[in-house]
Amino acid sequence: MKDDGQVHAEKPAQFGSYPSLRDRVVVVTGGASGIGEKLVEEFAKQGARVAFLDIQNEAGLHLVNRIGAKSEAEPYFASCDLTDLDAVRNCMQNLIGKFGTVDVLVNNAGNDTRHSVADVTPEYWDRAMAVNLRHQFFITQAVIPAMQKGGRGSIINLSSISWMIPSTGLPVYVTAKAAIVGLTRTLAHELGPDNIRVNCILPGAILTERQKQLWFTEAYVSEILSRQALKRMILPEEVARLALFLAADDSSAITSQSYVIDGGWV
Repeated sequence: MKDDGQVHAEKPAQFGSYPSLRDRVVVVTGGASGIGEKLVEEFAKQGARVAFLDIQNEAGLHLVNRIGAKSEAEPYFASCDLTDLDAVRNCMQNLIGKFGTVDVLVNNAGNDTRHSVADVTPEYWDRAMAVNLRHQFFITQAVIPAMQKGGRGSIINLSSISWMIPSTGLPVYVTAKAAIVGLTRTLAHELGPDNIRVNCILPGAILTERQKQLWFTEAYVSEILSRQALKRMILPEEVARLALFLAADDSSAITSQSYVIDGGWV
């Protein structure tokens, strides 16, 4: 190609639209910040009826107002402690009563607080499993009857590449994230006869505000980029756009699969 001596601006990225998601009822856990916040935003952009659960009340209400100010698809925020299973069941019963069904469930909530092997007590183990693994099963259990009645469903579980690298300095979290892949596969086969699909997303080092504030030192970012094939940070909205595809009818033949989104780290 002839060089004309001019600098050409890079064309802006263009992203997919999923008509099948319009008016679908989507529930996102941990939706007030980080990847969850972008999940709520991206599903709302598709015209879905989005409900999200979180314990961060101020952040949750702010997100509702922010999206509602620029979109007709204002999300619904439900304050819920996912480690309290009675609260989880009540919350899901209320959401199904309000919306009539659940078409898509995104089990996103988790906590990657660092910890050492020596410091893990039985109590810490139980708390970490409750916030990273247990609720994924019980929220799924709560939405199954509505999905069965509707004759369809897409469940998307958030795992992590942490167990594939493998990571150190957070062994209980890594254990939970590995277990989510197994949970995904067995649920896909349990629920497949009801036309309910179950898939898993495994993010790498995603540039969320929490990660920037707590873990992403200059040295760690340099290590991340040295290991990734793509020499840039991966954004939370990029994870959310993968979830859109797995929720939409475009992926209707896909279940029991795990999708890594990490810029080519693993």
